[in-house]
Amino acid sequence: MKALKQRILDAIQADLPAIEDALRDNLEPYLPVVSHVADYIMFAGGKRIRPVLMVLCARVCGYKGSYDKTLSVAFEYLHAATLLHDDLVDGAEVRRGNPVAHGIWGNPAVVLVGDFLLARSVSLAARSGRMSIVEAICRTTAEMSEGEIYQLLHKGDLTLTESRYMDVIRRKTACLIQTACRVGALLAEAPESKVQALDAYGYNLGCAFQIVDDVLDYTADEKTLGKAIGTDLREGKVTLPLIYALGRAHPEDRDTMEAVFGAETITKTDLEMMIELVKRYGGIAYAKGRAKALADQARNCLDLFEPSPTRNVLEAMAEYVLVRQV
Repeated sequence: MKALKQRILDAIQADLPAIEDALRDNLEPYLPVVSHVADYIMFAGGKRIRPVLMVLCARVCGYKGSYDKTLSVAFEYLHAATLLHDDLVDGAEVRRGNPVAHGIWGNPAVVLVGDFLLARSVSLAARSGRMSIVEAICRTTAEMSEGEIYQLLHKGDLTLTESRYMDVIRRKTACLIQTACRVGALLAEAPESKVQALDAYGYNLGCAFQIVDDVLDYTADEKTLGKAIGTDLREGKVTLPLIYALGRAHPEDRDTMEAVFGAETITKTDLEMMIELVKRYGGIAYAKGRAKALADQARNCLDLFEPSPTRNVLEAMAEYVLVRQV
């Protein structure tokens, strides 16, 4: 895994400084609280996956212009805005091993900074001069909000099906990655076939990314993950490992799982038992298999493009999604 990650980092190393500069430059000269909160959420260990994907997708389509790095940060602003709002809605206490922003600056400031970042992303899209890009980003902003609302409505809902779960993660996570890839192709004025191929690549990659994230909530090392294991369970989020395990558990074990999930407080012993039952009934293995199938589909979407170093990196990112630990 380290070799794969290093290969990806080596390939994008030249792009990262310009992306970092654009992230900071496009927050100036706004009020200090905007910069402080935005800096806190964006420069505390983020991987820049979405901006990098937009740049790579533009490049694989032959883009030679200079606006790709600036436009790419719109996707990091959107992502940061959703993190700020999600942590507040979820009542989270830790993000990437650090106290959450609303615990430092308070709820009103964090909500308003999140709103500012959403607006800033649309402004950057407008500067591209491409209505197709503005429409894509506006549509995605609405879809992400719908995903969070849908997840909130289904909080604690153990009747959630796999198909509905997939709809949640499409809106909550995959659509932003999907749009980053699509916008890269649109910026390059690629033919529709390539726009659709990268759109599909981003969708499959994004779904695989979120499923792996949900698996890590059951399996990861807490120090590496930067938050407590079982956070989704404690927050009443029904994810694919649990959905699959519940559907196959013996009645008495299902009753136990439902009781633990519905408890006002989940103890460490209860959590360990829950994780063990999810593993026993194949929830982890099934979710990993679904993620792998989606990552394979993402790689297949790149067959339309000529072999190149950029295509190799996009393929490697689909592989890395499956083995990441954070």
